Amino acid sequence: MENNNDMNFNNDEEKLWNEQPKENNGYTVTPDGGYYNHSREDIIQDEPPVVKNTENSAPQSSYSNNSYTNYTRPAYTPVYKTKRPKKKYGAGVVIAAAVLAAVIGMFGGLFAVGVYTKNNETVDLSDKTQAGTVNINVEETAQSVVEAVAQKVSPSVVGIRTTTSVTSFFGGNSEATGEGSGVVYSQDGYIITNYHVIGDAVGSSSSKIEVFLESDSSESYEASVVGYNISTDLAVLKINVTGLTAADIGSSQDLKVGQFVVTIGNPGGLEFMKSVTYGVISGLDRVVSTDSDVKLIQTDAAINPGNSGGALVDTQGKLIGINSSKIVSEEYEGMGFAIPVDTVISVCDNIISKQNDPDPYVGITISEKYTADVLRFYGYPTGAVVLSVAENSPAANSGIKKGDIITEFNGTEITEYQLFDQLIEESSPGEKVSVKIYRNGRYYTTNMEIGSNNAQ
Repeated sequence: MENNNDMNFNNDEEKLWNEQPKENNGYTVTPDGGYYNHSREDIIQDEPPVVKNTENSAPQSSYSNNSYTNYTRPAYTPVYKTKRPKKKYGAGVVIAAAVLAAVIGMFGGLFAVGVYTKNNETVDLSDKTQAGTVNINVEETAQSVVEAVAQKVSPSVVGIRTTTSVTSFFGGNSEATGEGSGVVYSQDGYIITNYHVIGDAVGSSSSKIEVFLESDSSESYEASVVGYNISTDLAVLKINVTGLTAADIGSSQDLKVGQFVVTIGNPGGLEFMKSVTYGVISGLDRVVSTDSDVKLIQTDAAINPGNSGGALVDTQGKLIGINSSKIVSEEYEGMGFAIPVDTVISVCDNIISKQNDPDPYVGITISEKYTADVLRFYGYPTGAVVLSVAENSPAANSGIKKGDIITEFNGTEITEYQLFDQLIEESSPGEKVSVKIYRNGRYYTTNMEIGSNNAQ
């Protein structure tokens, strides 16, 4: 079969060749044997690509199996491409097209955020929560939240003033006062506060404790001490008033670091009653005192002297802790601590339920590490090793110090540290006992009066 381009085809090849152009390295081979370069809009003058021809025998650069493959160049016929005239559009059409493109781009971008394609399968992520993603829904401004919390909680926060008679070095008497905060626990007059707020007035017949309500800070109500727990720094007072606004009790179990909190109290005393500060929870389960193993809430909300016994609440106005400025270090700023409300309620409920049957208390923490065998190994006598002594406790007043080994309690030899706790439980508040201790190679004997701690 003959062809204008001197190329050999069978019938099927010729039919396919005539039906559609062929592309090769950017060129289009047209049915008449010409070539069109896609990168050119005018007559193509470039040399066309090599096309196989089986008739001629002139060898080229390619070969296989030691036999040459013959090539020839087909005849070249220039091909013209006619340019289409550009269509002009009015200004309105251009503006409408631009707006439409912007809208399509916006929705396309939003769609790309929520949807991705993998293995030809489209997965919608819009309703899935990814790891590390936190959804925050703020319905009100921070200022309005704090304001609403303050309005709700302030009626449940009270001022406390203690007045104690003090004998001077020259024998004269004077009065010492202290001021702090408290939280209304029940509408019938039970008040929660810190022990150190009323500690100086405990056990003194000449001392007085007054409670000032938020509704009228000019009038005071005399309070009685229901009970206290020195190791947790908690106390419960009672005033003969009903119809009080009790605090809305929350929970400290599900607290999170970074959670917003509000404090309400009387920093600096009653002069600054109903002061409000806010911040976040900076840490949880903090142990900051050797006198107690109570795990505390750390916050950067300001807690100053006078705030002690006040309320730490969440953004719903629920009580989550009782502030204690006693454990605030003056060397650091923005480190306040509060007793978790779950601990507070457990201790205070026990105080109230046992107010007529107080527990004995001496204010000593015993180390469980030093068993009788360990003490004998190091050459010490058996007994109970004092780990800490609470301030103003019966043990502190009798001269017992940290590191002492209590070898006898009221005539009974202490063979193991567990026996000491048992002997304390068998004692009665107000009972006077003798205590024998070992210190720095010598034995000492002291007398101690058993105190009372309704929640110990």
